Amino acid sequence: MNDTSGRRDFLKLGMAGLATAGVVGAAVAVDAQKAAAQAAPDSVLRTVLDRGKLIVGTGSTNAPWHFENDAGELVGMDITMGRILAKGLFDDPTKVEVVMQDPAQRIPNVTTNKVDITIQFMTMSAQRSQLVNFSRPYYVEGVALLSLPTAENKTFDKLLAGGSATRVSILQNVDAEAQVHSVLPECQVMQIDTQANVLQALESKRVDAAAVDLSTVRWLASRNPDRYFDAGKSWLSMLYGAALRQGDLDWLTFVNATFTIAMFGHENALYDAAFKDYFGQEPPARHPGFPAI
Repeated sequence: MNDTSGRRDFLKLGMAGLATAGVVGAAVAVDAQKAAAQAAPDSVLRTVLDRGKLIVGTGSTNAPWHFENDAGELVGMDITMGRILAKGLFDDPTKVEVVMQDPAQRIPNVTTNKVDITIQFMTMSAQRSQLVNFSRPYYVEGVALLSLPTAENKTFDKLLAGGSATRVSILQNVDAEAQVHSVLPECQVMQIDTQANVLQALESKRVDAAAVDLSTVRWLASRNPDRYFDAGKSWLSMLYGAALRQGDLDWLTFVNATFTIAMFGHENALYDAAFKDYFGQEPPARHPGFPAI
């Protein structure tokens, strides 16, 4: 057999394999719900599939994570993660019921089965992991610097060069001054009672920069470039994950797989659109080959 005929035979086999894969893929889609019924009888996975909708605990007042848009619709990155799960469960991202909860209820509502999962900009920690299971992280939060686009010292380099003349506002907490001084060691730190007042201090030019969440910086700078500027510095990484009831490996495995596929795999349309909309950035390109996950 010559090289040409060998290549033809190989291509025929390859096409047959692809055709078979298509048939198998269709069968998997049809039987997915039956397969999920193999989950443990008390698994949330089985409960959710039998119910026909996902119940998500979240908030409604913290853009870009969960908030009402101009049409009165609940949107945000947390809301999108719930829709990603519903798409994986039912091939329908709308099959989500939202339970509005106070941040203090994020763990109790999961452990008492009031919600199937909490998706509410929740920082993962070893202490919280003793009470709930966390999904894989779906965002890496941090502290960042927001400045004014018209300011002469709006970039991090100029804020750093300003030394003790640089003034920074931050929400009052026990570690606030140390957090800011870890990147701007000589600056003046102004601790303020509310996040709104932290930003107001910047807008009134009482400070040169505001130290707030990275997601807040990206949200405000992308939506209001004439009012806010991303100074280009972030630090203190914190992982955001969804909280699930402990002892339910089937449900945890499903959530982790669905989030991973949405962030790194082929079903990334919902995640990518939300990431761009809420943070003003394109997600990193995925490259087939070695898994950089």
